Amino acid sequence: MDWSHYRFRSVWALPAPPSEVYPVLEQAEDYPRWWPQVREVTRIDERSGTMRIRSFLPYDLVFTARELRRDPAAGVLEIAMAGDLDGWARWTLTTAGSGTRAQYDQEVDVSKPLLRRLAVPGRPVFRANHALMMRAGQRGLAARLTGD
Repeated sequence: MDWSHYRFRSVWALPAPPSEVYPVLEQAEDYPRWWPQVREVTRIDERSGTMRIRSFLPYDLVFTARELRRDPAAGVLEIAMAGDLDGWARWTLTTAGSGTRAQYDQEVDVSKPLLRRLAVPGRPVFRANHALMMRAGQRGLAARLTGD
């Protein structure tokens, strides 16, 4: 097993239809306004940008995100990631009652040297750190969608 390889899945219940959620998720440069752990997004061009994220633990992860798929009709946004994280991430939005079920899937290899050295003992902490980040993102997006 490669201890620096991670697969994540988060499912968010959101209080707005996919037609309102998708445009917000599509604007990655606005993530820092509603997702506290996304510290900075800098657009490189129409299909890529750099992101700097930091959750509870005192380290930043910086990577370039490049659009792989943007399909509003299917409710899918997918990126390739390169840098401190190498891999991909995908949002899949579906209708759930009057709201949205937003599924976030991510498969990455951590390439940041310190995190690779701490891969075995740190793995449970790194997974918990990711879960805290995702929980805060869900709360932030729900508040943005409802105007709270």
